[in-house]
Amino acid sequence: MNPFQNTVVLITGAGSGIGRQLTIQAAAQGAAVLATDLNEAGLAETKSLSTGVVTTARLDVSDAGAIRAFAAETMPALDGRKLILVNNAGVALGSGPFSETDLDDFEWLLSINLWGVIRMTKAFLPYMLDASRAGGPNGHIVNISSVFGLAGVMNQSAYCTAKFGVRGFSDVLRMELLDTPVRVTCVHPGGIKTNIAISARVGKGTFVTEAMHKQGAASFEKAARTTPDEAARVIWNGVRKNKARVLIGADAHLIERLTRLFPTAYVGLMKSQIEKAFSTEG
Repeated sequence: MNPFQNTVVLITGAGSGIGRQLTIQAAAQGAAVLATDLNEAGLAETKSLSTGVVTTARLDVSDAGAIRAFAAETMPALDGRKLILVNNAGVALGSGPFSETDLDDFEWLLSINLWGVIRMTKAFLPYMLDASRAGGPNGHIVNISSVFGLAGVMNQSAYCTAKFGVRGFSDVLRMELLDTPVRVTCVHPGGIKTNIAISARVGKGTFVTEAMHKQGAASFEKAARTTPDEAARVIWNGVRKNKARVLIGADAHLIERLTRLFPTAYVGLMKSQIEKAFSTEG
């Protein structure tokens, strides 16, 4: 049975990376995809690369009012079909340790990476619940966390806070929705070959320079081994199987085992490896 039959897939951050590939793959398998992003040029490219039904809309997930207006406009067009909501939009921040991180930058990242997930879920969960109560199709919420939602990593205080938040939020939703047909999947990608590192905001502080930012992006590109296409296939396979947690990449599986086996000691183990890697690069 095609899991995308009579289904609308709503994806945030669909203008590039994993979001683009999720769009392409879902549309190719028969879903009606509503692809959203701030980057309208990226959305247009995603649509041009897709087959099937893809509608695009500019959406800023950090804007609560914009999400409310978007939901009010979108809801009638769902017309009783199954909804899969993929909260994928995300950004990165290069700011150094927390002591050097400007709180405006911290709040900017949380508003997108965490509050964007919360706002979109708040807007569209009522439709899923109403549809299921009326005997209609079940809904599915897919939240993209990260390996940084499994392990706290130095110099990533804002990003880890957001991604741990997404993980906890997903667990709460899953428990609250156990007696409903609505499913929740939390995804923890490792290094994925996307533009998130090179596109990261350089913080307002003086700790991170442009040269450091470029070096960090180059290191990420070298370490990232999974393509967005591969990541999207793993995610959709997890959704088909109603998996609660999806890990992407060998690095994600390694970090998950490390944090599970050494829930506190992993901090020292990872710190020494990170420092060793950067000293080698230097």
